[in-house]
Amino acid sequence: MMRRRPLLAFTVLWVVGSSIACLTSGWRMAMAAAGILLLLLVVCQWERAGKIYTICMVLSLCCSAAYWEWHDAMNVSDMHVPALERGEADSVPMTGVGVISSEVAIDGDRADFRVSLRYAEIEGIRRPGAAQKDPAKLPGNSVETADTVMVQVRLLEQAEQNIAAGWQRGDSVHLSGELQQPGIARNFDGFDYRRYLRTQKIHWIVKVKGADQVKASAPEGWRASHILRWNDSLRTTLGDRLEQLFGGMQGGYMKGLVIGDRDDLDPDTFSEFSRLGLTHILAISGMHVAVIVGCLLFVCSALRLTRETSLTVVMCLLPAYVLLTGASPSIVRAGIMGMIGLYAARRGLLKDGLHILSTAALAMLIFNPYFLVDVSFQLSFIVTAGLMIFVPKVMPLLSFMPRWLAGTAGVTLVAQWVSFPLTIHYFNQFSLVSVAANLLLVPVISLIVLPLGMTSLLLSWVWMQGAGWIAGLTEWLNDMTFRLVGWMNGGALMTIWPSPSLLWIIVYFALLYGLLHILSRRAGAMRRLREQPSEDTIPLDGAGKEALARDRLDHLDAAGIHPLLDRLSSALRRRGYWRISNYIVVRFGGTTAAAAFAIALCLLLIGGYRPSSLHGAGLVQFLDVGQGDSILVTTPEGKHILIDGGGTLNFRKPSDAWKERKSPYEVGEKVVVPLLKKRGVHRLDAVIMSHGDQDHIGGLQAVLREIPVDSIVFNGSLTDSAAFRQSMAIALRKNIPVYRAGADLTEWRLGKETEIRFLSPVTSPSGESGQGLSLVKEQNHASLVFVLQMNGCRFLFTGDTDEAAEQKILLHMEERTDGGGLLLLNEPIDVMKVAHHGSKTSTSERWMDAWRPRAAVISAGVNNMYGHPHPDVVARLEQYRAVIYQTNRHGEIQMLVKDGAINVRSRLNP
Repeated sequence: MMRRRPLLAFTVLWVVGSSIACLTSGWRMAMAAAGILLLLLVVCQWERAGKIYTICMVLSLCCSAAYWEWHDAMNVSDMHVPALERGEADSVPMTGVGVISSEVAIDGDRADFRVSLRYAEIEGIRRPGAAQKDPAKLPGNSVETADTVMVQVRLLEQAEQNIAAGWQRGDSVHLSGELQQPGIARNFDGFDYRRYLRTQKIHWIVKVKGADQVKASAPEGWRASHILRWNDSLRTTLGDRLEQLFGGMQGGYMKGLVIGDRDDLDPDTFSEFSRLGLTHILAISGMHVAVIVGCLLFVCSALRLTRETSLTVVMCLLPAYVLLTGASPSIVRAGIMGMIGLYAARRGLLKDGLHILSTAALAMLIFNPYFLVDVSFQLSFIVTAGLMIFVPKVMPLLSFMPRWLAGTAGVTLVAQWVSFPLTIHYFNQFSLVSVAANLLLVPVISLIVLPLGMTSLLLSWVWMQGAGWIAGLTEWLNDMTFRLVGWMNGGALMTIWPSPSLLWIIVYFALLYGLLHILSRRAGAMRRLREQPSEDTIPLDGAGKEALARDRLDHLDAAGIHPLLDRLSSALRRRGYWRISNYIVVRFGGTTAAAAFAIALCLLLIGGYRPSSLHGAGLVQFLDVGQGDSILVTTPEGKHILIDGGGTLNFRKPSDAWKERKSPYEVGEKVVVPLLKKRGVHRLDAVIMSHGDQDHIGGLQAVLREIPVDSIVFNGSLTDSAAFRQSMAIALRKNIPVYRAGADLTEWRLGKETEIRFLSPVTSPSGESGQGLSLVKEQNHASLVFVLQMNGCRFLFTGDTDEAAEQKILLHMEERTDGGGLLLLNEPIDVMKVAHHGSKTSTSERWMDAWRPRAAVISAGVNNMYGHPHPDVVARLEQYRAVIYQTNRHGEIQMLVKDGAINVRSRLNP
């Protein structure tokens, strides 16, 4: 097949070469390239490909890798700021002059846009070279640069939103702010914003305080950027009209569906669609292009244009539609394929979908190799290629269905099967009702709602009342869609998957293709057999018997029939029962091969679903959640315990409601839940809430909503905080058992090698907690304190306990008569989680003298406003010779515990 489609083979090898250069470097890249090259030469020799063909394929592999390396090497910043690059400073003052090169996105108290700089003045920095040859041409002490920077303007007053709304793409701009490097991933498997921006060829962020620090003016004369400027204005106008036709939540939904603007899409709606695997509906792609092409061809036909003229008109309008809808990789791919297909149809050329897809992929990767790492690009091309390759193999298996239903079911099934590996790799979840949701909703939304939305939008310019009627019908359909999505999510069987490796994904596609290929050939053979005469015995001459025997041997060769079936078929053939013999071969032949592929695929899925084994070790992961605590403990027995969930602090007053963003940053939703899913935590055996402060349990609401939880343990006190109330409300709604440490639980054995002993809240001799369920405003003093013993090592977790609570715990332990307290105190602790982020109100000298930790972990935010950890606490830890780890310096800290030893690794190494 590859030899018959040279362009497809060339593109595949281009992708392989680029992938090798992207994923490896140095000697690893050389070894990988040599291995693939050797395999390529073997395949070409096996297929008896000509020398020119082989040379072209080798050039594709080598040139793509070299092109990626060259492109990546050229992706460097013009501006070199040693203080930032060496980490000596977090930001430096900067003044820049340039042109706004993107839409201006306003969300609450922030406006974001990109600026293509022309000049930059950075405190104490001057770049030598060409820019210094003619200083008279440069404003002030600025240096010339071609960098594009991401600008984030913090709006101080509500009126500044109107000022920012006046900024447009193409405006000349003068701005003053703080130059920073983008943030990096501070947790293992976390999102790396710096790497992401680098693929956009952006290396710096400029943070501006106040709209008055941005001076923008419209460009003089006509420039090429005016096209994008007018496109932005048109998108805004269309969005406003959709908001007028569809109010509230429906307006944001229809804007995303019709013009690809998801800025106003309700986050809860997006989350509901995401759980069912329906987000592709909201991403402008091939489905939208097909609808718009169909509508335009219908209009051209109504205007009585010729076929050739209609195809030419639609082909010329497609780029405008791609631009209007945001020009994401998926819509660019669909637009290129659409134009090539229309051109081929106009010229009457032989059309090959895979060749058209290859042309689009090759053009995009040559234009920008970084498209290869774009999730939208990957999903768009893999799903499209999968539909072209797998649907013909699935259709014979659905021959029992009506043709119209078989087509819809085949496309839906293949799309789900093909997108599954990338879905779990990037999003780590898959709903078992996703296929049903797509089968029911995609036709309704793509064939009814989308055309109705487009029709109402266009009609509104000439007949607003009629557009309103159509919009009303569309809103009714949307309401039905939202209700159905909500209902399906309510009973959805959501599965959580760890991110699979590239090898796992390749093996998955190979097994899927092999299984469908065998089943498809069997189904085709069965169909041909049914079309033969119905008599069991047919008088045949020698030629007829030879033809039937050859047909049977073809089936045997394709199916790999079992020897027992072969003997049975031969016996029937000798007695003249040719049809029955062939039926047995076709019906049961290949069962062994199909079963082998099916079993291998099932084993692969089971292996991919289970997280990596720790081989009897325990793992304690101190997540970097900023100014807060969140620790994930995995026991040697495979149980998962989450201690706190971090939380985003919000000090805004009610009068600052205008500052709220559509989807505000929340550490539980953006950090904790994605990390749990990516690591394959299917359920949490327990969530331990050390106390009720926001920075410890604020992120737990997202965890309780997204991850199944078996039990919750808290400190036995109530607090009047929104985070505590919401967490308990979710627990009540989901029937999660809640236990009080001290009263309901003092010692907790989680396995043969794992045990937790709660030290605070202090219990009375009768076992009742002294605080009970009373309302406690000062939650730090009531923090849970407990010792985790696992694989011969001991960890002390302290929450935000203060010095007074520390003394109370020590006094209680000394008074115990059963020897347990003396045992705890006489043995040094291996690791202490330092209380209250290293505040000076905790970790007293007596506390340190009692525990004598070998290592200490401080969870604190980078440049936090409290100055944590306090120098006195750090000095005290150093005095006791404890090895100190800090999340604000080291990022996430992981401790692997096995055989009484602890191996430590951190995400960052300062």
